[in-house]
Amino acid sequence: MNAPLPDRHFDLAAGTLQLFAFFHLNLAFSSIEEEQRGEVIARCYWPLLRMAETHGPIGVEATGFTLEEIAARDPSWIDKLKELIVSRRVELIGAGYTQMIGPLVPARVTEANLAIGNRVYRRLLRLQPTIALVNEQAYSGGLVGLYLDAGYQTLLMDWDNPASHHQWPAAAGYTPQRALGADGRTIGLLWTNTVAFQKLQRFAQGDIALDEYLSYVRARRGDGIRALCVYASDAEIFDFRPGRYRTEGQLNEPGEWTRLEEAFTKLAQEPSCTLVLPSQVLAAAQPEQQPLRLETAACPIPVKKQRKYNLSRWAVTGRDDLAINAACESIYRGLAAADADLPDWKELCYLWSSDFRTHITDRRWDEFRRRLRAAQLRWGLPPPAPPPIPRGAALAARHLDVVTPSLAARLDRRRGLALTSVQFNGPPLIGNLPHGHFDDIALQADWYTGNSVFEAPGEHKVTDLEWCKAYLWNDGGDVLAFARIETPKGPIDKTLRFHARAPRIDFDLTFHWEDWGKGSLRLGHLTLLPDAFDWDKLCLTTHNGGKDCETFSLAGETVDHGAPVSFLVSSSHGLAMTEGWAELGDDKYRVRIEVDRSTAPMLGLLTHKRVGGSLFCQLALSALELDDTRKPSPFGPGPRRFRFSVAMAH
Repeated sequence: MNAPLPDRHFDLAAGTLQLFAFFHLNLAFSSIEEEQRGEVIARCYWPLLRMAETHGPIGVEATGFTLEEIAARDPSWIDKLKELIVSRRVELIGAGYTQMIGPLVPARVTEANLAIGNRVYRRLLRLQPTIALVNEQAYSGGLVGLYLDAGYQTLLMDWDNPASHHQWPAAAGYTPQRALGADGRTIGLLWTNTVAFQKLQRFAQGDIALDEYLSYVRARRGDGIRALCVYASDAEIFDFRPGRYRTEGQLNEPGEWTRLEEAFTKLAQEPSCTLVLPSQVLAAAQPEQQPLRLETAACPIPVKKQRKYNLSRWAVTGRDDLAINAACESIYRGLAAADADLPDWKELCYLWSSDFRTHITDRRWDEFRRRLRAAQLRWGLPPPAPPPIPRGAALAARHLDVVTPSLAARLDRRRGLALTSVQFNGPPLIGNLPHGHFDDIALQADWYTGNSVFEAPGEHKVTDLEWCKAYLWNDGGDVLAFARIETPKGPIDKTLRFHARAPRIDFDLTFHWEDWGKGSLRLGHLTLLPDAFDWDKLCLTTHNGGKDCETFSLAGETVDHGAPVSFLVSSSHGLAMTEGWAELGDDKYRVRIEVDRSTAPMLGLLTHKRVGGSLFCQLALSALELDDTRKPSPFGPGPRRFRFSVAMAH
């Protein structure tokens, strides 16, 4: 065996390119059946360790779940990993117990995921890693404090997507940085590089020649000391084909791990290049560097690779992400209410894993649904009571005015009870911007508050902006409104509660649709009335997976989270609202939108742009989006219910 690598950081000459790599191990990989896991260990994980022993150092990133699965099938692999870690041929990179999308779950769940993962690392490997890969590289500022509190000192995160929303110098992508968290603390930051790891994949799979690959790496050198992450992706794609895509290439000779060894051999021989551990790169960090805020209003949760990857991928697409995330939220609330011990959270971390929300196989989907229902029966809280039955006679007027001691609102019966004006003990803040309000032809339509829109490729929009029978009645001082709106896909029942003792309107929608198809469904459409706000002081505040809320200034910003990426991907970004709320407004008036996440944890989609002499600012709630993972396969039958509210923020 090769001699151990030194612990200390060695001196580097100017112009040196530090090369580091890590391979992501995930036996919960969506398109791998359970009976294939032993084959993955043999065909992918053992060759990785052999390559690390002879061509290292190399990083290995694995969830606690994956290590437990390996230990159960091949404990000698765990022993070999420990040996290579001691000799510093391998550096362990942490991930938590499962590959969970941190910005999509409440902070307490991520805390449990990291804590359980650390327990597994200590039990199986007798160490606790200090570098973590942000799961699926879905990052938010709120996660920084959670990783720090779990003992991590550094995060690995994609450079390309955050950098595309900032004016950082290109050289910053080749040096360690620090990331600024929502709580004001900072954490070390090592960049991964999408093109770099895809270049290595292409060489390993025979798509490009070795000279082309090495030319790419050489071109990354600069005048100072730089670092390049040459690999930061899956280990299971080499010499193994899970059958996920029709476009998967054939296995060729020599084997892909043999080609990877060839690449690492040549990289080690490259002038002015040196292979190092990820932790050794950190020694080149500048001590006085300015912390970076990775997130922006336009891109509040940056993720990995191409733009088709965004938060909706694990939130409102897949087979039925919205329903299974709602079930997980209900289980979470039950565990939190019972103050359950940490081991009881392990099953929830498993159920909230990202792998069940993408290209999951039919058999694993059926087994997942069984386990999720069992956990619901044990821990889940009961669903909210159904909305009240309407009373009285249907009303004939088109516009219905509602007044309580805390608010005044007007509803349009011609537009499915959309709100045209809402006052919370002050001027109208939200409502309708009529046709022709904007000079831009793209915005020359009516913009309402409280309406629903379903769009599918090549089909006409389906909305609830239709004539409806409407009912108003008093309920203990509150005013309730109800309408059933007929649509081509089925009826929508809409109940609104206008509170008497609080400036608040509750929405309770039930969609009696049997065929959801492939498209996007967006609800609420909270539309600000521009004359009520100071545009230069507008901001949005919410939680994206952290304990601390995140605030995004909107002054001068153009934001369009719901803009399609392509015909295949219907949205670009989103807000997770993991504590169930977001606030939008200036220093005088703020409107709060709350979502019942245990019924349907919808994403927030913000649009904000100045158009001519006016402002278009709207927050919609996404219940469904379209991407390559979308495969209608409901978690449960029956109507779909959505509950949210709009209120004056305190």
